[in-house]
Amino acid sequence: MQLPQFSLEGKVALVTGGSRGIGAAAARLLADAGADVAVSSRKLPDLEKVAAEVRERGRRSLALTAHAGRMDEISSLVDRVVGELGRLDVLVNNAGTSFFAPAIDMEEKAWDSVFNLDLKGLFFLSQAAARVMREQGGGSIINISSISGIRVQVSSGHYSIAKAGVIMATKVMAREWAPLGIRANCIAPGAIETRLYDAIYSQLPEERAEQAKNEARRRIPMARVGKPEEIADAILFLASDASSYMTGQTFAVDGGALLV
Repeated sequence: MQLPQFSLEGKVALVTGGSRGIGAAAARLLADAGADVAVSSRKLPDLEKVAAEVRERGRRSLALTAHAGRMDEISSLVDRVVGELGRLDVLVNNAGTSFFAPAIDMEEKAWDSVFNLDLKGLFFLSQAAARVMREQGGGSIINISSISGIRVQVSSGHYSIAKAGVIMATKVMAREWAPLGIRANCIAPGAIETRLYDAIYSQLPEERAEQAKNEARRRIPMARVGKPEEIADAILFLASDASSYMTGQTFAVDGGALLV
């Protein structure tokens, strides 16, 4: 069965945080849908593996090292993609970080490290992409937030605040850039099998960590942790014409966690 509304033939996508987890899964699926895909993160070896997987699917790919929270590094990222691949139609802002730090003990340096990557870098990379998309007549920006941006995550309040900011930034982009043909939407994942999720339990002894994970699963109505590929499916929907009349929206992909 042919589903042309999901095709990305002739499109170019950039996925930040593309070396593993959600970013890598998104890169592979966007390539399966026909897009050429550039992936970026801080470390080249893991990126090269993902870029090779994209090429195995018959698509062009770039592996670009850049820290998505540093203005001097993201300023040239879009130029490099357009210079090598000719255009930019889809931006997936997936790069992000977090760590535990109670709000009452929060230090400015810790705050800045999360906000620079999770919100400030996301905004200015989107701005650079939007300027290219404006000249092309449109494009799609997909921002990865978190259900922690909707419901407070205790002991990492800075992350919750930053991810709430991502949701509002998405609405601002969508409202202002709609006349330019640019859509902006947001995905708020719940618990997903990624290195960031495992880091939540990394300070616990192995047996206690597994027990804590099981307890967390039981609090999710679907009683399991999601897979990166399940977020990638939502990314493809928002990148493609299947969502052509949707902008400014945030989609929780969380196994029903926000219902509890």
